[in-house]
Amino acid sequence: MAKAALFLIGGFEETEAVTTADLLRRGKVDLDVVSLDPAIRVRGSHGIEIGADRLFADTDPSSYDMLVIPGGTIAYLDHKPFMEAVDRAAGAGKRLAAICAAPSVLGALGILNGKRAACYPGFEERLAGATIVKDAVVTDGLVTTSRGPSTAVLFALELLKILQGDKVASMVKGDILLA
Repeated sequence: MAKAALFLIGGFEETEAVTTADLLRRGKVDLDVVSLDPAIRVRGSHGIEIGADRLFADTDPSSYDMLVIPGGTIAYLDHKPFMEAVDRAAGAGKRLAAICAAPSVLGALGILNGKRAACYPGFEERLAGATIVKDAVVTDGLVTTSRGPSTAVLFALELLKILQGDKVASMVKGDILLA
């Protein structure tokens, strides 16, 4: 079974986090929601608190097939252990996914060099080395990026397709009446 981690930090975009977590779990991905904050409950950019499954300090990011970063904030850039974990994951050939402002993490680490990438408008300059595209979702190699809250369902379905295959992604798409 595919295993993924979705990381939350204060100010994250709730729609992107909850939609992605929900669809991945519907598709039977073994998903851990991980708090980068010191508490298990994390407040999003619109004041909604989400309870994570575990704290970052109690997590081994190398044990996951994919690391997923919702947007809403670039506070991820200030969490040095998280940034180091993402960099190690990229070096180990793990899949990475980021939406909205979160592709900034990948840009800051040089992971987007020579790749096509999407992000929330206004964050393009933070995607160092990337060819910016306006597609809702783009996968280039082991990296998937997306534009923002309105693309969260498409983003999650793309991740599900990557992790569990077309059949499962199509089933979940039908279950949520998007087919």
